[in-house]
Amino acid sequence: MAGIEYEAKALDVDPAMIARRIIGAGGVRRAETRLMRRYVYDTVPAVQGRWVRLRDTGAGTTLCVKQIATDAVDGTHETEVAVDSFEEAGELLGLIGLTPRGYQENRRTSYTLGEVRLEIDEWPRIPPYLEIEADDATQVWDTAAALGIDRERLTSINTTKVYALYGIDLDAIADLRFA
Repeated sequence: MAGIEYEAKALDVDPAMIARRIIGAGGVRRAETRLMRRYVYDTVPAVQGRWVRLRDTGAGTTLCVKQIATDAVDGTHETEVAVDSFEEAGELLGLIGLTPRGYQENRRTSYTLGEVRLEIDEWPRIPPYLEIEADDATQVWDTAAALGIDRERLTSINTTKVYALYGIDLDAIADLRFA
């Protein structure tokens, strides 16, 4: 599956409070909090703003190439496929010469509000954030408003840049896990 991602993040949120707002607005919890793990690889040749991600979502495994064109709500392009096994896909990537530059974990709780996908993400070393992902930018902005989140509070920067806001160089961390 390939396409533009329309998404924005509200940083430094209280997960319980955001969950109440989502449910109060008519949203539905789609998945319990689950551990997600990923390996991140550089493309060949390495290109700034583009990388390969192998991710175990807790419900399945995906392999994708992400490319950041801009930090706008529609600035990320993703090409993703499902794979059968996190371990076997990692082994296959190694056989073709890719070595992960990092291993990362996060916890995610998933909701929907209409057709909009909402993820409460918790990552080691930084405060939780809410990710709003939709089929177009208007849905992102309307959902934020329905949750009482000012548009000015939203950002579309990627997780590496979120870490940088807290003074952490995510690219320098080869192994990011919960304690």
